[in-house]
Amino acid sequence: MSHPERSLDRDAALALALDFIPEHGWSIAALRAAEPGLADLDLLFPGGSSDLLEAFFDLADRQMEEDAAAADFAGLGLTKRVRAVIALRLARQRPHREAVRRALGVLALPRFAPLAARITARTVDSIWHAAGDQSSDFSWYTKRAILAAVYSATALYWLRDFSQDDADSLAFLDRRLAGVGKIGKARGRLASFAAKFRRRGVDETDPLTAS
Repeated sequence: MSHPERSLDRDAALALALDFIPEHGWSIAALRAAEPGLADLDLLFPGGSSDLLEAFFDLADRQMEEDAAAADFAGLGLTKRVRAVIALRLARQRPHREAVRRALGVLALPRFAPLAARITARTVDSIWHAAGDQSSDFSWYTKRAILAAVYSATALYWLRDFSQDDADSLAFLDRRLAGVGKIGKARGRLASFAAKFRRRGVDETDPLTAS
């Protein structure tokens, strides 16, 4: 999956600007407030707000993957690894909750819908990658679609959550993941029943049509 332009200068500028986003929004003005002595800041993000937002979430994805690589997930199943990766992301973004709130508010605008879809797809892919998922069959798509809904709901819940260490948000995430698991089990039982029904149709003669 393609990613936006990456550079140390862009990463550094974003890190400095985060404290100024609540006042100036996702704009070049926030960069200028963070680094008033630097010229040509516009050249770092020529697309303005769109460039800033895409670069911010790309940086967050990379930081999440770095944190996950340094964590010990030994003995954890895939779902618990996904949960742990999301917990690491929330913890990393906790000091900049208001900047994230402003970012999601902008991305909710209709004209930013294509950008929001790209960002969400990359983030979900990064979560699965950081969790060690190696699937390449059709489940690659279904798992990412499901996680997109779960993660997006959790992120919105987290914006209103000020519990210790995001405890309430993680409990919310646990409930969403448990719900997905129940759907998966039900789907598996339905598929098994359908397979048995098809086999009966082939192997047994319908008594209503028997001669």
